[in-house]
Amino acid sequence: MSHPLDTALGPMAPFVCQLLTELRASLGECDSPRVDHLCYRAATLPEYLELKEVLARHGVLLVEGMIGGRPIATYRLHQPVCAQAVSVPCIELAAPKPGRSHQAGLEHIELVVPSLHALVAAHSDLPFKTGNIEDGRNPDVGLMLASGQVKFHLRDLSEVIDEELLTGAVVPVPVDYYAGV
Repeated sequence: MSHPLDTALGPMAPFVCQLLTELRASLGECDSPRVDHLCYRAATLPEYLELKEVLARHGVLLVEGMIGGRPIATYRLHQPVCAQAVSVPCIELAAPKPGRSHQAGLEHIELVVPSLHALVAAHSDLPFKTGNIEDGRNPDVGLMLASGQVKFHLRDLSEVIDEELLTGAVVPVPVDYYAGV
């Protein structure tokens, strides 16, 4: 099923379906996975700013803040991305990291699971990235697949964002960050 944002971002449902197919091949069948968001990485700051305007017409901005040295904006879509039996309600838009070259495109999906440690232990043969498994605020693990990355975490991103807004944990984008773009 096509989505109004497919023209700007690329076909999102096929991206999600492909990653879920690859994930099932690696992990086996899982009960209706809960994909809470997908991520698109912009290659340039002008592209990021342009896509922020596009996404604002198709969703509600939940937050924009500095993460990993660059802005990331998260939107709750007016029309979720529907892929197989999965409905993806949110999208992250990541700006490029300063001084690094990035290819624009759909980058990863994130699933909510009950236990990161149990997931990693049950599939110890897979090369999970576990560097954030003990993060106090939003622990996650990642798995790189042929078509992109799948990240796993314990709570919906919108829940984490609500908590970060409530506690003042969001790092604002510096006022002059976009100067000269």
